[in-house]
Amino acid sequence: MKNKIFFSLFTAFIFLGCKTQITTIKQQTINNTPTKEHTIQSLLWVQNAAEYKALTYQAYNLAQLRLDQILANNDSEKPIAIVTDIDETLLDNSPYSGKQIELDENYTSDRWAEWVAEKKADAIPGALAFFKYAESKNVTVFYISNRSATQTKETIENLQLKGFPFADETHVLLKTKSSEKGSRRSVVNKTHEIVLLLGDNLSDFSSIFENSTTDKRNKNADSLHTSFGHKYIVLPNPMYGDWETKGIYEGNYNWTNAQKDSIRHKKTTSY
Repeated sequence: MKNKIFFSLFTAFIFLGCKTQITTIKQQTINNTPTKEHTIQSLLWVQNAAEYKALTYQAYNLAQLRLDQILANNDSEKPIAIVTDIDETLLDNSPYSGKQIELDENYTSDRWAEWVAEKKADAIPGALAFFKYAESKNVTVFYISNRSATQTKETIENLQLKGFPFADETHVLLKTKSSEKGSRRSVVNKTHEIVLLLGDNLSDFSSIFENSTTDKRNKNADSLHTSFGHKYIVLPNPMYGDWETKGIYEGNYNWTNAQKDSIRHKKTTSY
C-alpha cells in the first residue's frame, strides 16, 4: 500500500514538474519572441526559389502581351504611359530584409536610408527587359514609389545603374507628405493615358485599398477581379506590405513582439 501511495505521489510530482517546465518554456518563448525571425521563410523563398523567378517572369510576360494588345488598338488622344511601383516590383530589396533578420530589428527609417544609399538593389527578373521594350514602343514609364522624396537622387541613380528607362526627376515620383498614390497617378493622368499599372501592393493600383482591413481588402480584390492580368499586373511579395501591417496587424504599429506572434497564430486557419 505504501509503495502504491509513493508511486502515485512520485508520478504526480513528475507530471507537475514536466507541466511546470513546459509552461516555463512557453512563457520564455512568448517573452523572447524574435522580432523578425518569422519572416525568414518568405525571405528564403524570394532569394532562392525558382518559383519566385517564374512568377516575376510570368508577370512581365503578361505585361508585354497586354501592352502589345493595347498598342494594336490604341486610339487615345494622349500619349500612353505605364505606371509602376519600384520596390519589390522592379528593384529587389530582399538584402534589406536579410539585414533585419540578421539584426532582429523592425523597419527603421535610418536602416532603410542606409540600404537605399548603397544603390545596390538588383532588378527583379523580367523587369528590365519589359521596361526597355516599352521604351522601344514609345511608351512612357512613370515610377510612383513611397520611398521618401529625400531619396530621389539615390533612387534615380540605382535605376540608372540597372539600365531602367525614364529614370529622371520628371518620371520618378516619390512620397512627399502622403503615402497615398492616387494624387500622383492623377498628375500622370493629366498628360498621359495610363494603360498599365504594375506593383506588389494593391494600393499601387487603386485608392480603394488604402487603409483597409484584411476583410475589406479581399472584398475589394474580388470586386476588381477582371482588372488583374488586364490593366493591373501584380508582382509577388511575401516579405512585407499592407497585407501585413494594415491587414494582419490591423493598422496598429504598437503591438509588442509577443502580441504580434499571438495575432499571427490567431489568424492562421487550420482544420
